[in-house]
Amino acid sequence: MAGSKVGSIGEYIREQRTRAKISLRQLADVSGISNPYLSQIERGLRKPSAEILQQIAKGLRISAEVLYVQAGILEEREADTDLQAAVRADLALTERQKQVLLDIYASFLKENEAAGVLAEHDDADGEAAGVAADETDDAEHDQVQGLKNGVRKESRQGKEEVG
Repeated sequence: MAGSKVGSIGEYIREQRTRAKISLRQLADVSGISNPYLSQIERGLRKPSAEILQQIAKGLRISAEVLYVQAGILEEREADTDLQAAVRADLALTERQKQVLLDIYASFLKENEAAGVLAEHDDADGEAAGVAADETDDAEHDQVQGLKNGVRKESRQGKEEVG
């Protein structure tokens, strides 16, 4: 069974490479993986590590998570919302910034679910929903401010490392 999974990741990588109209040699160059090793991965002869998959994903400009799922390293998760997909696709954000944004989004969803915010919005009596919404807005504002400060700090750290 593991052998078929190894072959399937190679087939998937080859499929993604051909869709992107990139030659094996070009992918090897941009991902920093030797041409023969990449060829062996595509033919199912080698099982790539998570680090190698990350390099391949970067070369193909796809999510490393997708390759991890294909390779059996991660379990498939529920489909992204539009917001999650947009955050993951944003090239202007670092991986750390993307993860922070997604974590905060997930905490908002969990908080709203626990508070029954979605049910209150459907309630005909808008007064109770309005009070809950005001309290939630204050908490959201605080969390967003914390996020902005964290992203600014990440940006400054990145600039200091480069400079």
